[in-house]
Amino acid sequence: MSFFISDAYAQAAPAAQQPDLFSAMLPFVIIIVLFYFLLIRPQQKRAKEHKKMVEALAKGDEVLTSGGVLGKVTEVGEQYISVEVADGVAVKVQRQSVGSVLPKGTIKSAS
Repeated sequence: MSFFISDAYAQAAPAAQQPDLFSAMLPFVIIIVLFYFLLIRPQQKRAKEHKKMVEALAKGDEVLTSGGVLGKVTEVGEQYISVEVADGVAVKVQRQSVGSVLPKGTIKSAS
């Protein structure tokens, strides 16, 4: 019967080789670099642009707040600005809540 089935003999197993530290840490380093360039860096850039925009707010600018209020800046303070949303109606909001500064004439075209 051994004619059809060959005998199986155990072979000596080669010694297990430990991966070097560089190849073990390489995937983690790649993930950290990807997170930096895809998430952290663009967010820092947007935050810097927003801070620059908020510091440059002046009386007469037409703004859109993060709450969706469209109006014209009538007063500028250290932390707060007054935004006129209708004739004689002014709302005081934090400077940081300004989402964008709109081109002049946007309020008239939106009416």
